[in-house]
Amino acid sequence: MQIFEQHESGIRGYCRTYPTVFSTASNARQTDENGKSYIDFFAGAGVLNFGHNNPAMKKAVIEYLENDGVLHSLDMYTTAKRSFISSFVDTILTPRSMDYKLQFMGPTGSNAVEAALKLARKVTGRQDVVAFSHGFHGMTLGSLACTANSYFRDAAGVPLPHVIRAPFGCEPVCQGCTQGCGLDSLHQLRAQFEEPSSGLPRPAAFILEAIQAEGGVHVASAAWLREVQQLAHDLGALFIIDDIQAGCGRTGNYFSFDGMGLSPDIITLAKGIGGIGTPLAMNLVKPEHDAHWEPGEHTGTFRGQDISFIAGTEALRYFEDDNLMKLTRANGILMRDALQSVADRFPKRGLQVRGKGMMQALDLGDGSLAKQITADCFAAGLLVGPCGSGGRVIKLIPPLTIPDEDLAQGLAIFTDAAISRLEAA
Repeated sequence: MQIFEQHESGIRGYCRTYPTVFSTASNARQTDENGKSYIDFFAGAGVLNFGHNNPAMKKAVIEYLENDGVLHSLDMYTTAKRSFISSFVDTILTPRSMDYKLQFMGPTGSNAVEAALKLARKVTGRQDVVAFSHGFHGMTLGSLACTANSYFRDAAGVPLPHVIRAPFGCEPVCQGCTQGCGLDSLHQLRAQFEEPSSGLPRPAAFILEAIQAEGGVHVASAAWLREVQQLAHDLGALFIIDDIQAGCGRTGNYFSFDGMGLSPDIITLAKGIGGIGTPLAMNLVKPEHDAHWEPGEHTGTFRGQDISFIAGTEALRYFEDDNLMKLTRANGILMRDALQSVADRFPKRGLQVRGKGMMQALDLGDGSLAKQITADCFAAGLLVGPCGSGGRVIKLIPPLTIPDEDLAQGLAIFTDAAISRLEAA
């Protein structure tokens, strides 16, 4: 690892949590150059929903390369993009009676959020955006302004204006919450916006995650989400759902908000939609809002990532029936039960289990303890990732395609590590 430490920027982060050099990967396992195998409950921070080197995606990409398929196309038409768009519309949008334009921008989630914010401001002629406590929306300045984490925000070096912060409506209320999360705080916010003398300007948009992944796996109640949507529309603002990490099947449905009676004006997607791990970001935009764009008004050099279109089209085949989603929901229960068994063993510590589908987390209330458990898991051959305030939450997001034996072994490693550290604490 010396060459990385000698030449790579000190800003590197995940490699400090996983101090080894990985060389190969398959489905839910990564192997380092010394031959040690690790069960991957991190999955590229949610990118690899369908596992490392998914065989069907790998085959499709290799065939595309061997046939000299177009790799870079800006926003020109290609056969790869046509296949992806057709599959997405037929498999995801049409069965849900959803009418959206598909906008491709730069290849990251942050690019998607930037485009959504820009369009909301263009549509409404307003500047301010309502974002919520614990939210994470990206690292570029516009999306960073909506991100709540002070560690990331403090690195900006400039003011991050035009954001109104409000409490997130998590259910159950998160451990140690002092912000008054829930419908009451939302009703207070409505009263402020509707009072002409409150001094609070009407916003261009409300942006939120139905499940806050990096923020600590806080799950919003359906009632709260519907109330936010209603408030946004009553104020003439756009309702934006950031489904970048929690979408693409992670929760047991394609969208994390499926079945909640929601109709967002913009849905931001990235991470898992590229299928194999190559980058892709896409916004779903209601046609009446998309009509406000002028051609080329928002661009990005890598918005035509054709390898991602090829692999992403293969990923969509998983949603042609409900088999994978049934398995995801069932495995999510197994994961939740394993975490709850740890929490139940230490009732006085107030540990909290949160999540949906195959995004489950244990809030330890202690970032140092979470870091120790993460290190113990790594030593035992399991990759997990801390998140939330001060890194106090351990999030489990294995590939949705993980074999049963790997899921069981990974959960056993985690529970053993957590119980050992909690008993010693």
